[in-house]
Amino acid sequence: MPTATPPEGLAFDRIPTQAGEALVMWDRDLRLRVFDWAGYEPRMRRLLERHYGPTEPKSAPAPKSLKAALSAYFAGDLTSLDTIECATGGTPFQRTVWTALRDIPAGTTLSYGALARRIGKPAAVRAVGLANGANPIGLVVPCHRVIGADGSLTGYGGGIERKRWLLRHEGVSVQ
Repeated sequence: MPTATPPEGLAFDRIPTQAGEALVMWDRDLRLRVFDWAGYEPRMRRLLERHYGPTEPKSAPAPKSLKAALSAYFAGDLTSLDTIECATGGTPFQRTVWTALRDIPAGTTLSYGALARRIGKPAAVRAVGLANGANPIGLVVPCHRVIGADGSLTGYGGGIERKRWLLRHEGVSVQ
């Protein structure tokens, strides 16, 4: 059962980045709705359908502002992602987790437990992990900054190696 009505004017593009080809979708108000990676398109489509039901975005060039912010991020301006306006479906709990993810500064990490405490739900560590995994706007809603309590790199929808690359790009020392 979808958690929201499909956004109007949903459009799709592929953008090359230093970390691989990005898959992006935005709505008519130019709010980012999806960010994923090539090779993970089936996962992206499942999340999109889970949030909005069956929908088929049109193919169009990504907004210049989105391309510019992503280009700046990969060129080293790690705060440029903060300028991207996002909108999602999802449950109220998921949206709370995703909002908290955007508050994790580039160059830092947080454990699932710490994230659960940050949103006032310290016993909801597993639910926070599930919400993190259902995040449809990877990178911009930086689920890659969430790690295991022991500092280990845990699952990432774009793959552990890409998570490692992104964290190193942000200046985080990871194995």
